[in-house]
Amino acid sequence: MRKSLMLLMLSLVLTLVVSACSGGSGTAGNSGNSGSTGDTTGSTAGNGGDGSKGAQEITVWAWDPNFNIAALNLAKERFEAKHTDIKVNIVEYAQDDIVQKLNTGLNSGTTKGLPNIVLIEDYRAQNFLQAYPDSFRDMSDLIKPEDFAEYKIGPTSYNGKQYGVPFDSGATALYVRTDYLEQAGYTVDDVTNIDWNKYIEIGRKVKEVTGKDMLTQDPNDIGLIRVMAQSAGTWYLKEDGKTPNLADNPVIKEALETYKAMFDANIVKLNSDWSQFLAAFNNGDVASVPTGNWITPSVKAEATQSGKWAVVPTPKLAYSASSVNASNLGGSSWYVMNMDGQDAAANFLAETFGSDSELYSLLLEKIGAIGSLKAASSGAAYDKADEFFGGQKIYADFAKWTEEVPKVNYGLHTYAIDDILAIEIQNYLNGKDVDSVIRDAQAQAESQLQ
Repeated sequence: MRKSLMLLMLSLVLTLVVSACSGGSGTAGNSGNSGSTGDTTGSTAGNGGDGSKGAQEITVWAWDPNFNIAALNLAKERFEAKHTDIKVNIVEYAQDDIVQKLNTGLNSGTTKGLPNIVLIEDYRAQNFLQAYPDSFRDMSDLIKPEDFAEYKIGPTSYNGKQYGVPFDSGATALYVRTDYLEQAGYTVDDVTNIDWNKYIEIGRKVKEVTGKDMLTQDPNDIGLIRVMAQSAGTWYLKEDGKTPNLADNPVIKEALETYKAMFDANIVKLNSDWSQFLAAFNNGDVASVPTGNWITPSVKAEATQSGKWAVVPTPKLAYSASSVNASNLGGSSWYVMNMDGQDAAANFLAETFGSDSELYSLLLEKIGAIGSLKAASSGAAYDKADEFFGGQKIYADFAKWTEEVPKVNYGLHTYAIDDILAIEIQNYLNGKDVDSVIRDAQAQAESQLQ
């Protein structure tokens, strides 16, 4: 009897030990393991970060291990060094997966399984803020909109409240091969602060002399149309962010005409995917790349081309008086979910991406990320000459151009209209007249988006 009682007590003790050891080990996405899966819920431990019940945990969802995840790891390291009672878990998903998971979770009416912080592309932000306004924490008490590039505030705010913490700048530029220009009789000054008509004219000459196309394009990716539109302070939608603005929009019409003129001039090398896009300039097949500053690391990836590139302002539209030599392509911002752990999550963003100039200098030095925090643009890292670009201080230039990007309302339907226009532009390139193109695109958008 005594032996049986002792065995029973020993069994109970072992059960308690095993249970204690297994508790709290199911979190996912630690720094350095960004692709992990498992429990990705928000705050999982602690009570407000006082340490009485262990470290409080906050979970962040983002995409792109070499850019956004790398930035998060740097922010996590700096934050956790000051807040030992808070643990930041980083989970990597593809952007499309994040969009799907957010919509599924928020449509269900519960935050279970959602992160404390999520990265959302600026083009998509209003879809979430307007559809689920109570699901995101108002950050107006922790960050000041005026501290960031003005064009980032529209997408990240709603009804007078600042929900997003603006992150990277998608400020665009024209990357040019100086050696190809010189062969055709041009200098960098000749392509600085020009309009797209002049760009096409130079492209013809470069093609004639060097045999190289001026740029590469995927006909199904019309990001260049968005660049042209924003340079003139307009968008696919009216100021309400919902009403299609195509048929009676002279900027969109000129953007389409300019786009077609590039193809008619025979200066476009076609590509069908991202790898072919990169190969076009890494292999030396094109003389320029008009796109967002996030392409810099990819341009520099071909070390044999060092000293053969320069970066100049984006060309503007020739006839739209409001168009300037600055625009944007892409970019994203951070959002805190309105759920348990939101205060710790909000403080993490406020202390890192919301105000830490030194962090942004590290982001620039280590991963080439240009932020939209104004105070960061005067750091030493931005003033550094880049020998790959002939000693040009390209990051100081990008910081300047970021502040010149016109503010527009991306609204709710950027990608839906992109899909409509991509098809109509193919019809345009094949002979359909431009007025019919934008009129039909307008009708389709009104029908699909009502």
